[in-house]
Amino acid sequence: MSTRESSRSPSRASKGSARRPKSKEKKPGSGKRKRKLSAKKQEDSEVASSPGQPDYIIPLVLTSKTQEIFQCKIDEDITQENPYKLIRKDDIINDLKGRAAVSDFHPFKALITEYPGDELLLVLDKDFKYGQNFYLVITEEAKESILHPPDPLTEEEDMEDDEPEYNYKPPSPKPWVSLGSEKEIEDEMVKQSGTKIRFMISRIQRKFGAKINFGDHNASDVKDGYMECTPYQDKRFSIKIKERDTGIQVVPLTQENSTQTKWGYPRNACTQYTPREFKEEEKTECLSSKGFKDFINSVSIRLEVALQQNEIMNAFLDDWKALSEEESTFGGKSDSHLKESQSFTDHIFSNSKTISCINWHPKIHGLVAVSVTERLSFEDRVNMSSKILLKPSLILFWSFTDPLHPQLMLECPDDIYCFKFCPSDPNIIAGGCFNGQVVLWDISEYQESLTTKAGASKNTATKTGLESSGPKGPQFVRYCAVSSIEHGHKNVISDIHWLPDYFELSNAGNPYENKSGYSIQLVTCSPDCSIMFWDIRPQKTLTAAEKKNAEDKQMPHGVPDTFKYIDLTWRPFIRATLPKSDMSGEYSPIKISLSEEHHHTRTLDKLPIQVKEEKTGAVVEYKSLRAASAKNPKLLDDINTKYFVGTEDGELVYTDWKMEKDGDTGRLISSKPLQASVVHDGAVHTVQRSPFLKDFILTVGGWNFAIWREGVTSGPIFHSCCSQKRLTAAHWSLSRTGVFFIGKEDGNVDVWDLLEKTHEPSQTQNIATAPITYIRPWIASSKQHFLAVGDDQGTLHVLEIPWNLRNPSANENASVQHYFEREVKHLESANHREGLRAAAKRQLELKDLSAKTEINPPVKTKEQTEVEQSKEYELYLQFESSILSGLGLSKEKEESTEKT
Repeated sequence: MSTRESSRSPSRASKGSARRPKSKEKKPGSGKRKRKLSAKKQEDSEVASSPGQPDYIIPLVLTSKTQEIFQCKIDEDITQENPYKLIRKDDIINDLKGRAAVSDFHPFKALITEYPGDELLLVLDKDFKYGQNFYLVITEEAKESILHPPDPLTEEEDMEDDEPEYNYKPPSPKPWVSLGSEKEIEDEMVKQSGTKIRFMISRIQRKFGAKINFGDHNASDVKDGYMECTPYQDKRFSIKIKERDTGIQVVPLTQENSTQTKWGYPRNACTQYTPREFKEEEKTECLSSKGFKDFINSVSIRLEVALQQNEIMNAFLDDWKALSEEESTFGGKSDSHLKESQSFTDHIFSNSKTISCINWHPKIHGLVAVSVTERLSFEDRVNMSSKILLKPSLILFWSFTDPLHPQLMLECPDDIYCFKFCPSDPNIIAGGCFNGQVVLWDISEYQESLTTKAGASKNTATKTGLESSGPKGPQFVRYCAVSSIEHGHKNVISDIHWLPDYFELSNAGNPYENKSGYSIQLVTCSPDCSIMFWDIRPQKTLTAAEKKNAEDKQMPHGVPDTFKYIDLTWRPFIRATLPKSDMSGEYSPIKISLSEEHHHTRTLDKLPIQVKEEKTGAVVEYKSLRAASAKNPKLLDDINTKYFVGTEDGELVYTDWKMEKDGDTGRLISSKPLQASVVHDGAVHTVQRSPFLKDFILTVGGWNFAIWREGVTSGPIFHSCCSQKRLTAAHWSLSRTGVFFIGKEDGNVDVWDLLEKTHEPSQTQNIATAPITYIRPWIASSKQHFLAVGDDQGTLHVLEIPWNLRNPSANENASVQHYFEREVKHLESANHREGLRAAAKRQLELKDLSAKTEINPPVKTKEQTEVEQSKEYELYLQFESSILSGLGLSKEKEESTEKT
């Protein structure tokens, strides 16, 4: 019998036995029996609605593949109105044998095999009442009570048992009598009287399958661009139109504009003002005027109507959104939201703790590691240090096949705030502690068991799926090496990175060729104003006593001696600082980003299981590796030694790790930063390069984020406005150039798509009730991308990224790069204009200053003023006489004529 035939719907059975006709004569004691049944049902409902789950059900998660096998797809085979599905016990056992640990019923294998019946009841829990999307009924009594519940008693049946029942008599059918209305309907109907004219339009045969290029052009400018069939009146016929079908389409002219406002550094400001009011006499005169009374009388009715309308209907309702219907398909092209695939939490080791770092295993499919720390401030940690020492600090390994139990637990000397897998050997893990120590783990002996539990073993096809899965309980792995606490950081290690395997650094920071082909050096930073470079090979700076102690040292039982030679004696070979160039003091780094650590991401056909494994033929002997020879070193000039640093005060610093010689002492000192900018109003907790565009860096801190271009020192090319909630985590998308995810302290995740919007996120989705602490995406396959999100409560949420956020559009890389280049030009022009305005302002200030400092003329005496006035009067008389003589009105001529 097939699964479709055996998995019958219980709703039909329940409908078949739903309502039986009630007899007029009730049996004695039937009322008591119904009261007992109702009391029992009330007790069951109280148990089901209690905070704890009943003992006769098992909550479980069914993936889309399992729902397809057992034909219990949500909203298709099983809905909220009909939430029940009977599944044969033999089908579940066959699924356990076929898919082994991958089956969703594997954790409850023993209960299913011991079930007495032939069919098990599966119930949809769409509201997640018991924490999962389904629950399984494991007792026959509970299954029968759910499928066939007793009929509820009403108050009238309880109180009036002897009252006779009313028998309903359906009306008898009568023949239909025509009154002539069908003739009127037939007269109004339009009937086809003539044959329709058919047209067949086809392309030329040679153009079949040719490439089509669409474009906008005027149809009248192209010959034979369109064919117009204009209507005309046929004089031979005169038909009265009774019905007309007309379609009209109106397309409005749209225009899209965008702008970006550069927000400055937020500052607290206040303004105090005094309102200007009428005097009491003016108020009295205005209120008693005739115009004011007429205005109140004319608008009072309209005001009342407006207030009533606001109470009746919502004026701010978006009618356009109300017309659309949300599609419920999962994983389709229309689905644009992050769907939670699984969630991981441990009630003993990770509950009520903060997830400080997340990393996916580079080679094992579906294996993710998280580090958890205590949610305490520095003062509380000091006060509760004795209690914290009793609690283990761990890194938990979670697998998709077992969401309840961690696969592996790495013990740490203190809380781990950052860790990374070694790029050349994923079995080596390096982490940074709260006390400033660097820790190393070697999980080589657990690789086979982790691969088997993840479902990637080659021999899983021969297993039946019912065998025991090995030793149960958590597996603790102790660290095999820890750095010297005297020579390490004095504060918490906030970030750690492995250097690539193709170069290594000398004591002066110069890059040389790495002939071993393994990543052997790493860099750490801490708010104690230091950046340190570490080498996992045997150190040359150890004394003879330290070397002897390292050789004679015995490792604890079960701990590999991979790094025994550097345990407790490990010290950095480069200790760099970030001195401030304009003032005394040093920057306190939190996050760093190396340009040479940049790795391009493949977007299609990327399966971690199918990645070609390299260097797996032999076990690496790290203690036998030696540094490059000092006689013939091959210096690599093409290695970029500059890197970005995010500080505790919101600055982004661009500096070089190469050391410089001091002119006075001859010692190696750190070089001064090349660039330092203050943009964020809080600690910078994310500094990350784009996986596709190496020169662009995303920084997040405080209430805003920014995008920078390496080489542009004038500031960020993209600066967001201040958010209402503090931003706590961020990460670029691994498949789309213009997409990145940002987590906030209210538990929301903002998805930014620069090709869609640049002034606000394209969508915001709530993931948890606690603040988001870390985000890390991962590509499982070309059709399945995941996003790991950690919160402040110790829960790891694994979300599936939808189709539109994982599949890039055509030429997306070039479009985003063109947008960034345009923003760079805009920034340069804005800085140029600002410089011109500053120069003009300085010139005005210089003019004002010169006018103020101009020397006043000396004060003249009374005799000097009289002499100047007399000279001016003589000049005036000479000017007057010259004008009068020119006009023939001179006084001398008049006197001469009078004498004659």
